[in-house]
Amino acid sequence: AQASDPPHPTNVLKDLPPFLLTMSKKQSKASKNADSINSRLALVIKSGKYSLGYKTSLKTLRNGKSKLILISNNCPALRKSELEYYAMLAKTGVHHFNGTNIELGTACGRFFRVGVMSITDPGDSDIISSFAGES
Repeated sequence: AQASDPPHPTNVLKDLPPFLLTMSKKQSKASKNADSINSRLALVIKSGKYSLGYKTSLKTLRNGKSKLILISNNCPALRKSELEYYAMLAKTGVHHFNGTNIELGTACGRFFRVGVMSITDPGDSDIISSFAGES
């Protein structure tokens, strides 16, 4: 190694202050929110009661059993407004899931698309209190 050679990358890292080495990229607020709802959703799937799909979600709304409705962002407008209307009549919270029906299905641990999800019993999760009055 001659004096004119550029410094080796490991040598450059040794000269940096230690706090620069431990800094990580900050997560955006939307990303943290998505992680938050996905983890709470996983807890509902594990310990609570829910129904997937438009027809069964409408049934839970009509029967007054539903506590929270999750609607994917690519749900048709007419269907979305109908669900919101039923939810308003049933005094049920509505959360517009920030993802497609494919992503909502994946968040539920399913290998199929889920456009609408109704939570009837949250189980150990605090999803109702944190997302019901939000959107």
